[in-house]
Amino acid sequence: MVNVQKDNEAIKIKGSKFMYAWMALFVLGGLGCSIFLILEGFTFEWDFSLFYIFGGIIFFPIFLYLTLWALPGFIPGKVLFTIVQGENGTILLKKGTILIKNIRNIDMVRNPLNLINDIVIETFDDKKIKIRTYNLIDDTEYQVIVDQYIFPYMTENARKVWDRKINLELLRKEENYERQEQKFD
Repeated sequence: MVNVQKDNEAIKIKGSKFMYAWMALFVLGGLGCSIFLILEGFTFEWDFSLFYIFGGIIFFPIFLYLTLWALPGFIPGKVLFTIVQGENGTILLKKGTILIKNIRNIDMVRNPLNLINDIVIETFDDKKIKIRTYNLIDDTEYQVIVDQYIFPYMTENARKVWDRKINLELLRKEENYERQEQKFD
């Protein structure tokens, strides 16, 4: 489950410990295996030593690239973003502040170049703000965070768009989450 810390009305969203371990295993394990294949191939003790060398040489730059993109996510205690709830609720980022009432659309998108999920927020000002998650938030956890902490303070049209995107029945089964009935404007 995602690491959520509450301070009065501010909610700090950090990555899941499971996802930290999963990402470390993937990027560092892939990098280590590539190095192992290259070193083991150069011993020429196996019939397939050339395959080991070529495989390691092919996968080493790929896993090095992915590791370099994922490293900023491994900073201990890294807060991905902060949500301040209330009628004038905001999402606080290092880049600035987004009013929740100003959100037109919110979505999680995988970047094809680095394979890292980004939360993309479109505002009524025609701005697109990307929040890098470093794959530390699962898709269903992201949906629960938005539905629980951001959804109640969004505009009516933004709520309708969000309701079309999520499946509350699936969230109830997988995450044991049920939307609290709230009084909307």
